[in-house]
Amino acid sequence: MSSGSSIYVGHVVHQRHRPKKHHLRYRVFSVLIDLDELPLLNRLRWFGHNRPALFSFRDSDHGDGLALRDWVTAQLAAENLPAPGRIRLLCYPRILGYVFNPLTVWYCDDAAGNPLATIYEVHNTFGERHTYVLPSAAPEQQANKAFYVSPFIDMDCRYEFKLSQPDERIRVAINETQAGEPLLYAAFTGKQQPFTDATLLKLFFTHPLMTLKVTAGIHWEALRLIAKGIRIRWYTDRKPRASGEAHHSKSGPLSRAPRKNTSLISRSGAASTSD
Repeated sequence: MSSGSSIYVGHVVHQRHRPKKHHLRYRVFSVLIDLDELPLLNRLRWFGHNRPALFSFRDSDHGDGLALRDWVTAQLAAENLPAPGRIRLLCYPRILGYVFNPLTVWYCDDAAGNPLATIYEVHNTFGERHTYVLPSAAPEQQANKAFYVSPFIDMDCRYEFKLSQPDERIRVAINETQAGEPLLYAAFTGKQQPFTDATLLKLFFTHPLMTLKVTAGIHWEALRLIAKGIRIRWYTDRKPRASGEAHHSKSGPLSRAPRKNTSLISRSGAASTSD
């Protein structure tokens, strides 16, 4: 239906290296939405923008209350980057009104259509948000961990992001290290599908209640980690830390009303209790 928006069907994988090995793999799909195409996508029968539908996308699930383009522009300006041209985001859609997005990846192009920057928007299950803004000068991007995510990993870690630009296939990978040693590998890989009613309806049956299963997966993987003897780290002070290369937006409770799913143990792409 559209040239800039797509659906990517694939898997999310987590591989924890220490102190105990832990592996998970879940079937998921994500939507890649071109902000300028939202009015067009809103015409679909099974997808709604800021309205109830089988699948939906709500502006209030992202950013800080500004119009999304304005929010992205402000994020880039804080990093001394110019206003973007095309903006696309990769996230889970709401399914029957429910979603928990642990990570949203914003692909920002310049006016000429070249990659300008990537925004990694992280939500934890305490209803808090944090962003890492990294220029697209290289396919590998790095930042110190600055935001409390999981009770199973300490804060003194570093992220190495590696992602492909959206095409027939997509890949978003994160290597988390501690003291220079590999700790956790997490990745989403997917194959492109057209953003159409036919694709959406098919996914509703092949991936039934996927976003609810994300939440169930969080708790299941947490129990598995506890059973393996991995201790829980609780942080009462979850203010963002200095991060080095990346720009970080203010962390803390979202400016909107709390979401229904903010009491979970940890955040997950399908179960990110590992990270």
